[in-house]
Amino acid sequence: MNAGTASQTKALKIESGGSFDSVINEAISKVSQVQEDVEKAVSELSSGGDITSAVLAIEKADMSFQLMVEIRNKLLSTYEEIMRMQV
Repeated sequence: MNAGTASQTKALKIESGGSFDSVINEAISKVSQVQEDVEKAVSELSSGGDITSAVLAIEKADMSFQLMVEIRNKLLSTYEEIMRMQV
């Protein structure tokens, strides 16, 4: 696992023990929160804020979104594989 993937996983850390539905909903909620943080950082940047914090927020959001897309792709792939199984 590379450093980018480790930080992505850490950014989307989810408490175990919940149902699959609640885990997915929590992950989506966390990605949404990161996106909102970007909007806030960009807004602050446009009013003279720190560019470093804006860039970091954007990178964090990008990694979180990419991780969520990869999870979706893996879930879809798994679903398609299950559907191809003969019963």
